[in-house]
Amino acid sequence: MSSLLRFLVSTSSKPNLPSQISKRSVSVLAMENASSSLLILCGKSPVEIEIAQSLKNKKNLKLPDNSDLVLLLQSEMEELSKEGSFRIKYYLSSLSTGCFGRFLIWSPRLTSTHDVVSHNFCELPVGTVCVSDVQFKGRGRSKNVWESPKGCLMFSFTLQMEDGRVVPLLQYVVTLAMTEAMNAICDANGLAHLGLKIKWPNDLYLNGLKVGGVLCTSTYKSKKFNVSIGIGLNVDNEKPTTCLNAALRELSSDTYELRREDILVAFFKAFENLFGIFLREGFQALEELYCKTWLHSGQRVVIQERRDDQRVEDVVVTIQGLTTSGYLLGFGEDNQMYELHPDGNSFDFFKGLIRRKLQ
Repeated sequence: MSSLLRFLVSTSSKPNLPSQISKRSVSVLAMENASSSLLILCGKSPVEIEIAQSLKNKKNLKLPDNSDLVLLLQSEMEELSKEGSFRIKYYLSSLSTGCFGRFLIWSPRLTSTHDVVSHNFCELPVGTVCVSDVQFKGRGRSKNVWESPKGCLMFSFTLQMEDGRVVPLLQYVVTLAMTEAMNAICDANGLAHLGLKIKWPNDLYLNGLKVGGVLCTSTYKSKKFNVSIGIGLNVDNEKPTTCLNAALRELSSDTYELRREDILVAFFKAFENLFGIFLREGFQALEELYCKTWLHSGQRVVIQERRDDQRVEDVVVTIQGLTTSGYLLGFGEDNQMYELHPDGNSFDFFKGLIRRKLQ
């Protein structure tokens, strides 16, 4: 895969390349320049393939830092057989959705998949997904940045919504879809469920350790919210904590291993179904399933509040669910109902909760 890491063309001074580049020479040329990012444009049907051709011809795709991009069609590259490379043909042939994931942008190494879809949102069809084998400037909440090596499923995709009041709840649908996808894969292969859980608001945990997270960002344009959703999931890296396949080996003597392509296919199938329910019926229709999958029902949290005389008082609140606005719903020891908000400063949401009394 490293032979395809970054490509050759500088937008300021492009060399004269032959009009027909052989599939073999693509990987050779990729080794010669480390300053460009390579994006492979792929589609499931002739409609998406035509979109890919149009995007390549127009050369409209950009990165936020205006670094060089090289665009190639799937038909212009060989299917990589090297271990660890995303199998494009297998993924597209397995996908069964009507919208999500059908237009694929793949890169062997990229700053951030989220940058690709969010920065080029208006150029891409809704439902576009960008996948990278290695990501070295991934984005998280509070502008956190991290590097994700091989073995992680890292992808970002797009959607549009009209009702801004429910956009904040979308991250819950996404995390729920991933837990449902993992259960579906285990069921299809006769395996015990891994027990992937949701840590509010946007993390995925396995056996008490974080193995994934979700980032949702949005902009408002032409009376619609353009939403970009990024997901990172540790599939194969056992260190420094754990990964999905390590947990699977502990549960089963079967030789089956989870593959990124299968997880992505299962995720989009689950998400397309749950997102449809979410739009038609609201999050209330999913809340019972969500609360069965998260870590927090019955969890007691201690909130430190400063009184008028500057004394700090510990207040115990028990979490019961979510409020209609998507914050934590808790009950105090006096049976008063509270809405719990993060303070915006703490790295761990549960270390800096603020309560608001509900009528």
